Amino acid sequence: MNKRRVYIIVIIIFILAFFAGNFVYPFYKIPGIGGYLNFLKFIPENSFKLGLDLQGGTHLVYEADLSNIAQENKSQSMEGLRDVIERRVNYFGVAEPLVQIQGQRLIVELAGIIDPVEAIEQIGKTPFLEFREEKENYEEILENNQKVLETGEGQFEEPFKPTPLTGKYLKGAEIGSDQTTYQSLVLLEFNEEGAKIFGELTSKNVGKPLAIYIDGILISAPVVQEAISGGKAQISGKFTLNEAKDLASNLNAGALPVPIKLISQQSVGPTLGKISLEESLKAGALGFLAILCFMIIFYRIPGFFASISLIIYVVLLLSFFKLIPVTLTLAGIAGFLLSMGMAVDANILIFSRFREELKIGKDYLNALEEGSRRAWPAIRDGNMTTILVGLILFAFGTSFVKGFALTLIIGNLVGMFTAIVITNNFLRVFAGNKIGKIKWLW
Repeated sequence: MNKRRVYIIVIIIFILAFFAGNFVYPFYKIPGIGGYLNFLKFIPENSFKLGLDLQGGTHLVYEADLSNIAQENKSQSMEGLRDVIERRVNYFGVAEPLVQIQGQRLIVELAGIIDPVEAIEQIGKTPFLEFREEKENYEEILENNQKVLETGEGQFEEPFKPTPLTGKYLKGAEIGSDQTTYQSLVLLEFNEEGAKIFGELTSKNVGKPLAIYIDGILISAPVVQEAISGGKAQISGKFTLNEAKDLASNLNAGALPVPIKLISQQSVGPTLGKISLEESLKAGALGFLAILCFMIIFYRIPGFFASISLIIYVVLLLSFFKLIPVTLTLAGIAGFLLSMGMAVDANILIFSRFREELKIGKDYLNALEEGSRRAWPAIRDGNMTTILVGLILFAFGTSFVKGFALTLIIGNLVGMFTAIVITNNFLRVFAGNKIGKIKWLW
């Protein structure tokens, strides 16, 4: 590679680092020199996305009732439930909630909402809509329930049984009014699959009531007069206009495909998060400075340029965290710091091989090329195994483990780039120079 090309690559690297650094922290805000850098205001100013443990918020755990769902449909139902909850909390203004599935449980993390009552109310308003049909012994159950009502002895039995038609298939809801009584009601429209199920359901229940339940409560049980195609239905439950509006709004925000029950709640205060963040950043900064000092003292000029490439590595990595964006948690910061160690390790492998080649009498450029070539398999294998473990953790871990895995993966990829491309090109600048011939500096 000729020197001119090396110089161009190095200049591009510094330009990239300059703009990435401004994206991470706007330079025009630096006291004293900020006014001279106002031309950088064209770069968008984004904030880091902080997780629940750093920003504070509410951690909720819900358990889904899948007793009436076929085994092959349970996974799909949980995914539908997750989508609805995400849509629901966004509908009420909660930015970027974290909703994850763990078996039959749903983990909901709402950063920025400290009051758990508020969080529970937002999700609790989400109704579970379902249609039920008569049980085989419907008339017998009604007679028995009447006796229980008259005598006060025995237990009431539910006369209707669940059907496949639930809020999972709901396309939309709007308010309407009965043309005869002018009573407010809610008009429903199902998607294509739901319309097919609704048509089959009404065709086999002509002359029978088809009960509509919201959160397990009977709202209406109209008698089916004929098979209904097109997937449209209505809920009439003696609603006031405001009640009909609220129900339609809640259904549009997302009717749950399965019932859910809150089993755990936890609040994370922002004070704890702020202290944890400050301590983590302080530890990271001290560790970073210690690494720079070690590299410069032990490896001299290569260590100096490795330190510069490590600074560029941090800037590039933080810009990726903002750009993607990555939700930063304490675990995520730990993954970031660990990946920094891996980036240093890649430089050390190259420098050690480089020194070995110089000791056996090779010139500067050949020693650098051969050292990089021989170090690459170890760098590749070490980083790729770490990335593979990170992918496994990301696929099967919980929220905090996923944060650790994601920052570790991105950090390792950027670290390989800085070691192989940036540090290598920095050192190539000295090929053929007088400084490059002074072997004790290297």
